[in-house]
Amino acid sequence: MTLPNQHHKHERTFTIIKPDGVQRTLIGEIIQRYERIGLKLVAMKLMVPTENMVKKHYTLDAGWKQAVGEKSIKGFLDKGQTPPSNDPLEIAEKILNRLAKYLTSGPVIAMVWQGAHAVKIVRKITGGTEPLTSDMGTIRGDFVLDSYQMSETDDRSIRNLVHASGSVQEAEDEIAHWFKPEEIVDYRLFQEKILYSADMDDIFG
Repeated sequence: MTLPNQHHKHERTFTIIKPDGVQRTLIGEIIQRYERIGLKLVAMKLMVPTENMVKKHYTLDAGWKQAVGEKSIKGFLDKGQTPPSNDPLEIAEKILNRLAKYLTSGPVIAMVWQGAHAVKIVRKITGGTEPLTSDMGTIRGDFVLDSYQMSETDDRSIRNLVHASGSVQEAEDEIAHWFKPEEIVDYRLFQEKILYSADMDDIFG
């Protein structure tokens, strides 16, 4: 979390390149998108997560199930469709099981990115949750053709390549869940002088 006396450049966010991103060999492309804007990669690991690890990840926020269940019900109603249940927790449990199956299906790349407004910047570059409606120019908009309609028909989680933290607090909780403190590397990049120096006088210092 960026403390009041810290510069914005210390903000961190958490991302996962999901199994479909790894299998489609988009790791380099995705990392390049985040690096190109000026974010700094401070932790990364290749792993196959367990079901328990994935389920804990999504329920670090105690209100996640209620919120995601209510959002799903609203989505069905907005489309004039009947929700499979009127119980948000029942729907959320089904969604959680789908996510666990999805993220444990193969290797993922877990990463921590650091830089000014890291959480919002990464979310912007990544794009909306549904690839079909995600803007062109975003990772999901450029590289995925999946939709909620297809995922519901196939009874699976939507395939959208990347998970990205939704808030600074969420990022901190997720980072702590996936990484030990000693796995996060504190180092300087030359480009940080260009990005964050108040007047750029020390670029050649």
